[in-house]
Amino acid sequence: METRSLTCIGCPLGCQIEVMMNERGEIALITGNTCQNGEKYARKEVTSPTRIVTSSVRVYGSKTGERTVPLKTASDIPKSKIMDVIRDLAGVSVPCPVRIGDVLYKNIAGTGVDAVATKNVD
Repeated sequence: METRSLTCIGCPLGCQIEVMMNERGEIALITGNTCQNGEKYARKEVTSPTRIVTSSVRVYGSKTGERTVPLKTASDIPKSKIMDVIRDLAGVSVPCPVRIGDVLYKNIAGTGVDAVATKNVD
């Protein structure tokens, strides 16, 4: 049996979770979580991990002299797609003004998730 150790991010406790996998790669046992969020997190992290990606892209036409705007994926994406997202953002430049929540890149890396601004830039 394979054992994977995780620090849970499902709540502020940060439980140390152990996930035991059987020979077929299926979850056999989850221990160490103190709430249901921990079990849900562990199952998802072991079977199909996802992440929110944060980055920035260039802006042009800023009245304030800003050169970039921070962004994030609107929801989590498969962990395996992170580098594809970063590659898609390379060379992207958007016009000002930009408002929080503006979609700066639709369907990034073919994930079905948009990249949205996290700061206003005039």
